[in-house]
Amino acid sequence: MPAGPGEELRGWFAGRLPDGWFAAAPDVVVDREEITVVGPLDDLEVPQGASPAALAAAVEGRARRFREETRDNRIEIAREAELKFGRKVSWGVIISERKVMFTTLSVPVMTRLRQSERRVLDTLVDAGVARSRSDALAWCVRLVGEHEESWLGQLREALRRVEEVRAEGPQT
Repeated sequence: MPAGPGEELRGWFAGRLPDGWFAAAPDVVVDREEITVVGPLDDLEVPQGASPAALAAAVEGRARRFREETRDNRIEIAREAELKFGRKVSWGVIISERKVMFTTLSVPVMTRLRQSERRVLDTLVDAGVARSRSDALAWCVRLVGEHEESWLGQLREALRRVEEVRAEGPQT
């Protein structure tokens, strides 16, 4: 059975990333514009009873060190992937259950909203939850993503299955 594009891409990264970069296999997420590679690093050894601020600073420092030490290799891998797959590559790490993203792509999305929907966005802006309608819409999308992750996961799995079935079908 031929691999779908997402599966091929994940396999490429599994083979291309240097051994020892991550404590386990990275999570490679793909959409139409971007490939996001987020790998877990070993948990930090912080003194017992360290404050949340101390832990946050340690995570930030460890993420920064990894980012600097791997910069040249990450750039090279990203360029290869961008040529091969036609998408930008973003990077991040997970340290002690905290995700730190180095780079991400912000893509404009056009939408048409009715007045009742625009009023929701305007309320979020007026209340200071968001700086603009664009930020308010992004906030709403993140909120839905957090609260409906199980359902969205099922939907993504169904789409992966559709991708597999298409790959098995006649080639044009």
